[in-house]
This record gives sequence, C-alpha cells and structure tokens, in this order.
Amino acid sequence: MLQCVFLLSDSGEVIVEKQMTAHRVERAICGWFWDYVVAHAAGDPSKVLQVVVSPTHYLFQIYRNGITFLACTQVEMPPLLAIEFLSRVADVLTDYLGDLNEDIVKDNFVIVYQILDEMMDNGFPLTTEPNILKEMIVPPNIVNKMLNVVTGKSSTLGSKLPDAAASFVPWRTTAVKDASNEVYVNIVEELDACINREGGLVKCEAYGEVQVNCSLPGVPELTMSFANPTIINDVTFHPCVRFRPWESNQVLSFVPPDGHFKLMSYRVKKLKKTPIYVKPQLTSDSGNCRVSVMVGIRNDPGKPIDSIIVQFQLPPLIVSADLTANYGTVDILADKTCLWTIGQIPKDKAPALSGNLRLEEGLAQLHTLPTFQVKFKIMGVALSGLQIDKLDVKNTPNAPYKGFRAQTQAGKYEVRS
Repeated sequence: MLQCVFLLSDSGEVIVEKQMTAHRVERAICGWFWDYVVAHAAGDPSKVLQVVVSPTHYLFQIYRNGITFLACTQVEMPPLLAIEFLSRVADVLTDYLGDLNEDIVKDNFVIVYQILDEMMDNGFPLTTEPNILKEMIVPPNIVNKMLNVVTGKSSTLGSKLPDAAASFVPWRTTAVKDASNEVYVNIVEELDACINREGGLVKCEAYGEVQVNCSLPGVPELTMSFANPTIINDVTFHPCVRFRPWESNQVLSFVPPDGHFKLMSYRVKKLKKTPIYVKPQLTSDSGNCRVSVMVGIRNDPGKPIDSIIVQFQLPPLIVSADLTANYGTVDILADKTCLWTIGQIPKDKAPALSGNLRLEEGLAQLHTLPTFQVKFKIMGVALSGLQIDKLDVKNTPNAPYKGFRAQTQAGKYEVRS
C-alpha cells in the first residue's frame, strides 16, 4: 500500500504532492531522499536505485525527463508493484500532456492531481488505463483552456461513469465509437552495445516493445504469434494478455484496449552484430592530442541508417579543441561535449573526424581517454531478428486492415577509446 506520491524537480523541489491514505507522509522525506541522491549519485537522480530504504519509510522512484516520481510507504509491499505504478503514471501523464517536463506539469497541475486521484484508491492501484481515464478526465486542449478562462470553470471531470466500468474487461469499453476497423502493430527496439578499444564486442542486447494501435469495433479477439519467439527473454505483458496461451505455445491472445497501448516488452540477449562501427584513435605527446575517428557500416541491415550522431566528452584538462569532419557538422557545446552530427552515411566516402586537442600547460600526455556515445535510427527492421508470423482478428463484422512496422534505435551504445 502506497501512502504518498511526490513529483520532484532536478533541484529537489516538490512539484506535486499526493497523499494516498489517511496517514500523512511529511515532506521532510523528500529532503532526506535528495540528500541521499547527492551523497550516493552526485546529485543525479537517474543513477539512484529504484528502491531505497530510509530510517522511517520504504521509497520507490523512477526518473523521467527531469522529474523524479517518488512513492513512500511504511509497510512492506512488492517493489515491482510500486515501480510499475509509477511507470504507468509517467506514461499516462505523457499521453495526456503530449510531453513531460517540470513546466508542463506545473501548467497542468489540476489535471495531474485528478489523474493521480483516479489511478489510486486508498493506497492501491485502481484505474491505470489511459483510454478509460480519458472518459473520466478530459485531456487538456486549447478550446477547453479558453472556455475555462471565459467561464471560470476549471473542472475536467466527466459527468458519467465510463462505459468500461460495465465491461467484462476493464481496459476496454463495450461500445467503441468511430472505429475505423484497423489495427497496427509496431516493434520498437533499442540496441545497447559496448565495444572495447580493440573493436571487440563486449556486450550487445536489444530491449524491445510491441506497440499496438487498435481501432476495432465491438469486443474483438486477437491472436498474434512470432516466427521466432524463443529468442526473447524477460517478457512483460499488458494486463489484457492471457498468460496461459503464451506459457504453453508462445501465442499472444488478448482483447485489446481501444487506441494506442504497449502490448509487451522484452529483451534479446547476446546479439553478435552491430550495424555500424566507430573507430577512434587518440595519440598524445608534448602537450598535444591528435584525434581521428572513422564511422562506417559494419553489417548492412538492409534499410537506411538515419540520424547518426557521435558524441564524446572532452577531458577536463583540455584547453582548446580544433576538430573538423569531412562529412556532417561538428559542434562543441558549453559543457565541453563534442557533437558530430552525420545523418546518413554516404556511399562514396567514409565519414571521418580529425583534429587536435591542446592540453593544459605542463601536461605532456592525456591520461583520461573519452568514451564515445553513438546514436542512430533504422526504420523498417528489428535488429534482434524478431518477426511477427501472423495476426488473427475475430469478433469483428468485417475483415480489418492490418499493418506492421518495425524500427531500431541506439540506446546505450558506447565505444571505448
């Protein structure tokens, strides 16, 4: 049972406080948590463990876009329940507000508070489906804001109980309106990789989601299977998925919510190939460091590799930097981050960055070598190799249109120098 939820800014300021039970949690716990962040993670909330034990409370936290979602309780409870609830809160707020940051939360404080009030009842999760919440709390838009200013009314609560309250599946209403009889499935993957200074692949994993956008009438029954389900691990499902068919035959059987939702997430371990290579070389002597970085395609995925960016942090003892590239643009930001924007790799030449770094006076060689972070995006392919075999739809008056898509982007993709 969660007793309180706080939303904290990067400075530790309390943006939203929602007491979930009659037992009030004092704001002093936020000060203790921020002192813990400063002491154990140098003030970076994203590096703090998701479960922290204080002298008086159990604390659960997630970090999204500069906001820390902090939940408190004094009783023992399953940690995953609290973490999943906070993740669902962050997802719902992003869906409602279009984006999520400190300013947006402050501008829509009333809606945020109403959403938290409906998502939990006396410390226990209640309504967490976005499509049901939107029937209860009207999403903000320009027209509503103007009417609120003119009329002085600020309530966004619906006047009737959602239709899903009478449905045998709480995530779907029994009377879906304006259904276009379409269903789209999108596989979205993030590739995490670590490559050592010799170019060897230390680690490569894919973290993926199967996202569905459903616009089907009535209460449809969907069955989806993969061509190679044995490659995936650490699977989590939306509550609509029936676990027994998956456990016995690796088949997803479900009644979908209306609209966009995440059907499942997964991980694929021990991948052997990466799509691009980054070869950095740094040599230093006599107070000068020569930099050479080459980028190219290592394994052609069959689709264009877009939005390629290579960045690294200049070492702290660098006085000046003179870096140029034969393709793309090179920028050195105020925090001494070198940002090399490539886009797509051209067919006629391999992109290369070169230049010199001037060390501080009295320093002959560079003793701390930077780590290169790589970003990219590939539309139309899932690099893990996961493929959808078929999708069957039942209980619809007409045969629906079915669309499939896949994309891969770089997650924590690091190359050591």
